[in-house]
Amino acid sequence: MINRRNFIKTSSIAAAATALSLDSLNALAAGEAKHLVILHTNDVHSRIEPFPMDGSRNQGLGGVARRSALIQKIRSEQDNVLLFDAGDIFQGTPYFNLYGGELEIKLMSDMRYDAATMGNHDFDNGVEGFYKQLPHANFPILVGNYDFSDTVLHQSTKPYKIFNKAGLKIGVFGLGVGLDGLVGAKNYGATVYLDPLKKADEIAALLKNELKCDLVICLSHLGYKYSDNTVSDQVLAKNNDHIDLIIGGHTHTFMPKPEDVQNRAGRITTINQVGFAGINLGRVDYYFEKYKGKRLQNTSPYTISDQLDS
Repeated sequence: MINRRNFIKTSSIAAAATALSLDSLNALAAGEAKHLVILHTNDVHSRIEPFPMDGSRNQGLGGVARRSALIQKIRSEQDNVLLFDAGDIFQGTPYFNLYGGELEIKLMSDMRYDAATMGNHDFDNGVEGFYKQLPHANFPILVGNYDFSDTVLHQSTKPYKIFNKAGLKIGVFGLGVGLDGLVGAKNYGATVYLDPLKKADEIAALLKNELKCDLVICLSHLGYKYSDNTVSDQVLAKNNDHIDLIIGGHTHTFMPKPEDVQNRAGRITTINQVGFAGINLGRVDYYFEKYKGKRLQNTSPYTISDQLDS
């Protein structure tokens, strides 16, 4: 189930009241403000069923059926919802060993994911193995810093996509982690890894300045932070001008709430990541008011457990 306190806190008027002034709340009720809900997962790692009740730390947590039910409930309460995944869809349970990722992709399509990016484990059956599962995907794979020109994935992924909700333009793009040393050379083949900071600057500027997006989101499998100079979500957040939200993955970081970072332009880039294995569902709410711009409500993640069944 979900944590019921979080569910109450983020539902309908309660969510708006905590994020907005009375004037803003009146504007929302009058239809003069727009509310956008971003839901997200990362590093699900083929975890279809909840963790077994074996006394381990994560026993009973997660499960696709429960996540699906929660997503459906949120969609029934909110008009403008987008659902994303930040990579490492594959590898971690026998379901991947048996079906090669087909089940994972089919279930994401059933849950109506809007887009996903690729993680290093999504190469575990090679680029050919990932390509084989794409006919089951009713959502795009977005990755801007892998050049697949000389692989079977050529023209199978996109650097970005623009989603339209309530008259708003939401530009979304993806970034993948460096593959050398994480993925066997035969698995990524002729894939060329491009500088993620440079590509992020290029794509985000295109989305914000030329394509006039109201919100720019990066689906990142770079990792939250490192002790050395490795490019991470924190490094990306500080060294960009146009990204509003980074939905992260790779480091399996359980963030209690999204983190706001001042970016290079002096504005806010928000980072969020929700652990691994589908234990949590992340949520970030944006409110757009005419003449006042957008406001962000940082929301704690939903923890999915067996209480949803009761």
